[in-house]
Formats: sequence, structure tokens, C-alpha cells
Amino acid sequence: MVGGCTGRPWGPLTPLRESCSTRTRTVCIVQKRDTRTMYAMKYMNKQVCIERDEVRNVFRELQIMQELEHTFLVNLWYSFQDEEDMFMVVDLLLGGDLRYHLQQSTRFQEEAVRLYLCELSLALDYLQQRHIIHRDIKPDNILLDEHGHAHITDFNIATVVKEGEQASSMAGTKPYMAPEMFRSYVEGAPRYSSAVDWWSLGVTAYELLRGWRPYEIHSSTTIDEILQILDTKSVHYSSCWSQEMASLLRKLLCLKPKNRWASLARVQGSPLLADVNWEAVLQKKVTPSFLPNKGQLNCDPTFELEEMILEAKPLHKKKKRLAKSKMREGSKESSHSQENEHLQEFLENVRQEFIVFNRDKKCKGAPASEDAERDDAVASPPADGAGSPPDDPEAGTRKNGCGSVCHVVSKRT
Repeated sequence: MVGGCTGRPWGPLTPLRESCSTRTRTVCIVQKRDTRTMYAMKYMNKQVCIERDEVRNVFRELQIMQELEHTFLVNLWYSFQDEEDMFMVVDLLLGGDLRYHLQQSTRFQEEAVRLYLCELSLALDYLQQRHIIHRDIKPDNILLDEHGHAHITDFNIATVVKEGEQASSMAGTKPYMAPEMFRSYVEGAPRYSSAVDWWSLGVTAYELLRGWRPYEIHSSTTIDEILQILDTKSVHYSSCWSQEMASLLRKLLCLKPKNRWASLARVQGSPLLADVNWEAVLQKKVTPSFLPNKGQLNCDPTFELEEMILEAKPLHKKKKRLAKSKMREGSKESSHSQENEHLQEFLENVRQEFIVFNRDKKCKGAPASEDAERDDAVASPPADGAGSPPDDPEAGTRKNGCGSVCHVVSKRT
């Protein structure tokens, strides 16, 4: 359907339907033709990412995700590019994110949250073993599959720290960020560890149970105000909750990281989870008590129709658009402005540095080949980098290639 930068069609991936879009990312449902497996495909406009200084985050996410594969993560399967966009093909989860369900006035029962705590703790332990700090655990970044199992997504502000070291940069969504992240920013020390993700897990679990967060912190709240709130306000634990649930949340929401429960072993020792069959959880043999509605779209469709009609560069017209663009470039090459030359330079850098990935080849142990268009990219994990908290929703072989493996089914965010 779409021509790649080599002029060849994508090959095995087909579009079905279109849904939603963020500021820089659009998501399609795609299907791999040989296996009929469905995936989600994110595509990000290169020029928009350059203008918003988000290319580094995209590359960081790709570098991290190509090294990961876990039952309770949204796993990367393929990445490729063309002249306009960068593409990431990931697991398709149709149950919606937990933010959506909260906005639908869903109040999760303890049984549901208990299983989420188990599944997400296994995922955080997997990341912890690989020295990865996600830094943005929140309902928006937890997706449910159609059976109701929880998965962590969105690694674009995650960081990898060397063994024995800690992170220091400011990154996350304010209401879910641990106290030590703010203190590190204000005081310059101490740094923080993966314990921040366990704090965020505690905030998320609390919100799922109660419908609001343990502290009145918003994206507009200043850091000084946040520190004052954390130092002066105490968390109220509902009398409707079991003592075991309240006890575990207190351990996760401990202000001092050295006293916080921040490991799978500690969580497994909780009375709330004492009788859990962890192997059964890992194999998804424990049935979730909350089942997403299969008869409806589990995302907000408010802007979907407008996006489908008004999108300036719709995916299904890309092949024709790119051909016209090349003709214009050939006839107007001498008239490029200095600004456009700079943009073209940036775009060329993105093209050269983009990380192409194919998990099928990685799983088969196929060696890298300079002649193959979709060889696995080899890239070392990124070190901790500076970053600012995103808005609260209120809430190395690197090759240029785009022979994809799926066809587009639908578009959503």
C-alpha cells in the first residue's frame, strides 16, 4: 500500500481502519500477511519530531525496546522508515489503557488491582534486572489486552543506568513522580534509582482503587509546592480496603526510597500476595476479574473522525505524495532556502541514524547482513539523559530500509 524509501512496497503489512492521533504519533492496526498476526503500528512524522526536538526520545525508545521481551510489556517487533515517517510495530492490545477506563468512571475492585500489582511487579522486576528505569508508570501507560491482563508501554523517557549508578535527570509525569526525583532536581543530590517506578506503581494502584491520586498534585503544581505537599500532607487509606491492600500501598508509597518496597521479592512477601501462584501469573493463567468490553472501542474516539478526514498527510496516499515530492525537489533544488537546507540535513541525519529492527530475525538468530534491507539494528542502550516532565493528561548497524512486514488495518492513538 505504501512505497518505501527504496521504492518497493511494504510487502507483508495491510491497513484496516483508522482511529486516533497524538501530537506526534499515530497508531494503526496492522496485520502480518503470512501469519495473519495483528499488531499495532505507530508512525511518527520526522519533520514534526525534529521541530519538537523529540527525535532523541524516539531513538531512545527504539534502543531500549529492541532489547526487551516480556509477557507484561508492549513488545517491539519491527521498526523501519521512509522519507516522511518512522514506524514502530508493537504488540496489539485492544483492551484500552487504564486512564481510559478511569475516565469511564470504572472503579476497580481489589481483586483486579491485586492482579495488576502482580503483573506489573513482574514487568518492573524484568526492567530492574536490566538496569532500566521506566520513569513514567501511570494509568495512561498501562494497556490491557482483550482478556484484561496489564502491560507497560511507552519507553520514550525511560533510561538505562550502569550497574551501581543512579539517575539524576528530571523526567516523568508530576503526579506520579517519586519524592526523590524532585529533591534531586532541587538539591542536586541524592540521585534516584528504579525505586521511583515502584512509587509510581503505588500511586497508580491507589488511583485505580479510589478514583483519585493519594496527593493533590497536578502538572501545574510547582516543584516547591509538590515538596511542601509531600512533607505536610498524609495519605488517607480507605477503610473499605483490606488491611493487606492498605499495608502494601503504604510500603510502595513510602517517602524515603531506602524504606520503600522496591523489588519483586519484597512485594511477593506482602500478606496481600502471599498465596499468589507467580508462575501462573507469568503464564497468564490467572483470569482477570475486570474484562474490557469487547463490543466497544476502548479508547476515546472524540477526534478520530476529524483526524481521518483532515489529516494533512494520510498514510494511504503516501506513495503518490512521495512521488510528487521527489519531482518537486528535482525541479526546485536550486531554490532551497537556507532554512530548508538545515531541515534536509536534519532529515538526512535521522535517516542515517534510524534503528531498523526485526524481531523475527533476532529470534531466529540470523546474522546481520549489509545487503539485507531489514537487518537487526545493533545499538547500545542510552545512558541517562536530561528530560522535562511531560504534561499531565490529567490527570550499531543502522540502515535505512522500509520493507515492512504487515498491512495496515486501522489507525488510532
